[in-house]
Amino acid sequence: MNSLFIDIGRWIVDLVMAMGGSHTAGLWTMRVVAAIGILVFLLCNVIILVYLERKISGFLQERLGPNRCGPFGLFQLFMDILKLVSKNSVVPDAADRWLYNLVPVAIFIPNMMIFAIMPLGEGMTCYNSEVDLLYYFAVSALTTLFLLMSGWAANNKYNIIGGMRAAAQMVSYEIPLVFSVIGIVMMTGSLNFNDIIYDQIENGWFIFRQPLAFIVFSIAATAEINRGPFDLPEGEQELTAGYQTEYSGMRFAFMYLGEYVALFAMCWLTAVLFLGGWDGPILPGWLWLFLKAYLIVLLNMWVRWTFPRVRIDHMMEMNWKVLVPIAIVNMVVTGIAIKAIEFFA
Repeated sequence: MNSLFIDIGRWIVDLVMAMGGSHTAGLWTMRVVAAIGILVFLLCNVIILVYLERKISGFLQERLGPNRCGPFGLFQLFMDILKLVSKNSVVPDAADRWLYNLVPVAIFIPNMMIFAIMPLGEGMTCYNSEVDLLYYFAVSALTTLFLLMSGWAANNKYNIIGGMRAAAQMVSYEIPLVFSVIGIVMMTGSLNFNDIIYDQIENGWFIFRQPLAFIVFSIAATAEINRGPFDLPEGEQELTAGYQTEYSGMRFAFMYLGEYVALFAMCWLTAVLFLGGWDGPILPGWLWLFLKAYLIVLLNMWVRWTFPRVRIDHMMEMNWKVLVPIAIVNMVVTGIAIKAIEFFA
C-alpha cells in the first residue's frame, strides 16, 4: 500500500512497452490514466458533497431536503444533471464568445490539477513534489483570474461586479492563508505534504501545536473558496447570481462543479496540514484522511447555513485588520520559539 500508485504507474508503463510502445508512450499513457482517475475520484466526491449539502441545509432549515427522486432523494442530483445537459446554452449577444466558452472549463481545471500532488494515503500520491504547498497556492490562484474573466466574457454588469468581488476577496485572503501555514513550514523545514504529515505523526498534529494558525487558516480558506458567510461574489440578493448570472446549461454545471471541487480540495488540504493526514489507529490511513476531510466539509456546510452573509466592507476589514496581523504575530512567535528551543537544547 505504501507504494500503490507508483506500482500501478510502473505496471502501465511496462504494459505499453510489452505491447510494442516506447517508454515515452508508456509515460504519457500513465499520465492520461492518472488524469482520468483523478477526474472520476473528484466527480464521485462532488456527487456526495452536493447531496450532503442539500440534506444538511434542509435539516438546519427544518425541512426535508431532497426526498422525491429515489430513496431518500439520492437520484435528485442525477435528474438535475440531466436537466442541465438537456437545456439550451444561450450565449449573450454582447459576450466574448471565445472566452465565454473557455471560462467554465478553465475554472474547473486548476482545482483538478491540485489533486495531482495531494496524498490520498501513505504512498498514494500521483506526483510527489518537494514544493507541494507552493504548487497548491500557485495553481489555486489561477481560479481568481478565471472568475474575473467570467465577468468580462459575459459582458453583463452582474457578472462583472461578481468577478471583481471574487478577485478582490481571493487575492486579499490569500495573504493570511499563506502566512498561517508559514509556521508549519518553519517547524517541519519542508513544503512536501508527506514530510508535513510524518512530522505530525512523530510530534503531534498541528491543530494543537499551531492552534492560532488553524483558526486563521480556516476563516481565510472559507473566504478563499467563496463559501458562506463570505459568498459575496454570487450574492443573490444583490447580483442575481454574480459571476454565474449569464451562464446556463453545461457551462453553469462546470462552474458549479468547480465550486465543490475547490471546497473538497481546501478541506483535504486542511486535513493534511492540521489533522495529521492519514495518521490514526486501527483503520487504514486513506480512510482516516477521508474521514477527516469530510469532517471539515461538514463543519464548513454548517457554517454556511448557520451564519448570515457579511458585508463586503466588514469582510475586507476583518482580513486586513484582524487576520493578517494575527498571522504575522503567529509567524514571528513560532520563529522565536524555534530559535529558543535550538538555543537551549
